[in-house]
Amino acid sequence: MILLLLCTQIKETKAQQDPLYTQYMFNTLAFNPAYAGSRGTTSIMALSRHQWVGFEGAPTTQTITGHMPLGNIGLGMSIIHDKLSPANQTGVYFDYAYRIRTSENSHLSFGLKGGFNHFQLDVAQLLLASPNDPALTNIGLTSKYLPNFGFGLYWYSDKYFFGVSIPKLMENKLVNGDIEILGQAGAEVRHYFASAGFVFSLGEEVKVKPTILSRFTQAAPLSLDANLNFLFKEKLWVGAMYRMSDSFGGILQYQFTPQFRIGYAYDMTNNEFRNYNNGTHEIMISYELNFTKGKVQNPRYF
Repeated sequence: MILLLLCTQIKETKAQQDPLYTQYMFNTLAFNPAYAGSRGTTSIMALSRHQWVGFEGAPTTQTITGHMPLGNIGLGMSIIHDKLSPANQTGVYFDYAYRIRTSENSHLSFGLKGGFNHFQLDVAQLLLASPNDPALTNIGLTSKYLPNFGFGLYWYSDKYFFGVSIPKLMENKLVNGDIEILGQAGAEVRHYFASAGFVFSLGEEVKVKPTILSRFTQAAPLSLDANLNFLFKEKLWVGAMYRMSDSFGGILQYQFTPQFRIGYAYDMTNNEFRNYNNGTHEIMISYELNFTKGKVQNPRYF
């Protein structure tokens, strides 16, 4: 019964075939390769997201990203493990970005992403949910490597940013035959991302950073995240988020040193699914290393 209920709910969150992130503004490389190297330092980030806590088979995502600048070039790497029972996938992707200066304080970056996903399907769980479905008995493939590539643009300064990307252009087939997996066709779906944000001062010790992220994919509603974060004394981030027709929550981050930061986010669903879970928890840790003698702005706002 639990798996069947999850199947019906995933139809409403079809755009989540690529992982969701509440702290997306601090995890941009996961969906936009043009972000690589833009922070001016070697940056390493680890994030763990546990969605719909208390609900059996709910999505979990673990992400590790790293990127660094080399002159006008940025190099990056992402490892993302995403599990949504009965399927899970692990992606390994490499990023290349080239930046050009558009003004004294702004740059435009062009990015390419390439790598693969290792997709696995637990057919036994599908059979438990639909024991009388003859189509499921024809699924012979439970593990598959799926190469893919994508691109992105990222225009930014120390006060604002705007980015667009398609991290996966290829719509690889996940399984043999015309089978649906948790309400989705048995193939990867192309996702389109657009994000923007800016920072302004509210007194000497407070800065405000509104950001927005939209995700679009064919045959699914537009997904829109709006966030408002406040930075106090260049140390403490406190913010709120709203995901259109889905959830709302808060973000808390603390900059322990100019290099080391920890963040936490909590989401609560605001639809009929809220009665079946205890919310979503997301923990992020980031560390930055500056191997050059040049001065690097801290904290970095984007």
